[in-house]
Amino acid sequence: MTAWNDFNDAEQQPSFDLIPKGTLARVRMTLKPGGFDDPAQGWTGGYATQSFETGSVYLAAEFVVLEGEYARRKLWSNIGLHSPKGPAWGQMGRSFVRAILNSARNVHPQDNGPQAAAARRIQGFHELDGIEFLARIDIEKDGRGDLKNVIKSAVEPDHPDYARLMGLPPKASGTGHSGAPAAATPPRAMPPAAPQRPAVPGKPAWAQ
Repeated sequence: MTAWNDFNDAEQQPSFDLIPKGTLARVRMTLKPGGFDDPAQGWTGGYATQSFETGSVYLAAEFVVLEGEYARRKLWSNIGLHSPKGPAWGQMGRSFVRAILNSARNVHPQDNGPQAAAARRIQGFHELDGIEFLARIDIEKDGRGDLKNVIKSAVEPDHPDYARLMGLPPKASGTGHSGAPAAATPPRAMPPAAPQRPAVPGKPAWAQ
């Protein structure tokens, strides 16, 4: 057993250099519960957070890079649900979640078939807690003016590097008989929600 005062075999301190802007990486997203519920909006389970300063409502998300050069690096971003200033922030959040679902469930963004439509529906925020998708990493300034990495966009299956980075075989080119892209199948099973907030049991509706 290593002596408590001998740090020679301790792991090297991780690098805190910024990940280059535009880097694509497969990530796992977890939600930090804020305890705010609004059943009328479908916001239940205590996942949402309300800002005491602005009154805005959001999902506080943590992202962990799963593989590659930046594996195990963590990033944090908020996903907007509502802002007293207007609908723009909530709409941006909805667009981001739609792209996350497309990326995680291997659904082409232009596919509007019934299977694709079902894949873009969730029973609750627990389905986003632990979801894995391909993300584009960005850089922005924090409240103190320091630069930090954030994730504001998901890479969808129409991106040329999507299949390779998600470990999927490339799709056959062309469209189905109707002229629409063929219905996609999920690349992997959805990870379970955190133990303290268990997911609704049974097969997700979008996968049935």
